[in-house]
Amino acid sequence: MHDLAQRLRRLPPSCGPVRLIGVDGHAGSGKSTFAGRLAAALGDAPVLHLDDIASHDELFDWTGRLLDQVIEPLRHGGTAHYAPYDWRARRFREPRALPPAPVILVEGVGAGRRALRPYLARLLWMDVPPEEAWERGRARDGEEQRTFWAGWIPAERRHFADDPSRPFAHLLVRQREKGYQVLQGPVGPVEPDLPLTQSDDPSAMC
Repeated sequence: MHDLAQRLRRLPPSCGPVRLIGVDGHAGSGKSTFAGRLAAALGDAPVLHLDDIASHDELFDWTGRLLDQVIEPLRHGGTAHYAPYDWRARRFREPRALPPAPVILVEGVGAGRRALRPYLARLLWMDVPPEEAWERGRARDGEEQRTFWAGWIPAERRHFADDPSRPFAHLLVRQREKGYQVLQGPVGPVEPDLPLTQSDDPSAMC
C-alpha cells in the first residue's frame, strides 16, 4: 500500500494543484475500506465520498453539482465547499470545506464517469463482480435497506451500461485474504515495474 501511495504522490497534478484519484466499483465492492487504507498510507489524504454528493432523488444525476462545488474550485487552486447529503434525514447538511491537497481520493460508484475522467490523475477499479458486490452490500446494510437496494441495483446497471468506468481504469484492485492485489487496468501499463501485490502485512511484497 505504501509503494502505491508513493507512486500516486509522484504523479503530475490533474486538477489544479491536486492529484485526484478515483476509486470506483460496484456498490458493496469495498471502495470505502480500500480508500480509507490508501488515504492512511498517503498521510491521511482527504477522501471525498460520493455518497455525500448523491441523494435519493439523484442517485447518479449529480455530475453538475460535483463539478460546480468541488472540481471547479480545486481546479483553480481554491477550497471546495460541498453540502453532504444526509441519507436518513433526506436533506443536504451544512457545507463542508475541502481544501486542495497533494492527493485527494474520490470514492464511490461513478467516480470514473466520463465527465470526471479528465480531472483524474489515476482511476482505480475495485474488481469485484457485480452480483458478488451487491450481495456483500445487502448483507452489510441488512433488512432496513432492502427497499433501497431494490431500486439501487437497476439504477446502477443503467449507469454503467451508459457510462462504464472499468474499461478506463488504470489499475484493477482485487481483495485477497491478506491485503490487495493491484493489476494493470485496461488503459495500462502505468509503470513497467508496478508491483502486483499490495498488503497490510509489512512482511509481504507491497
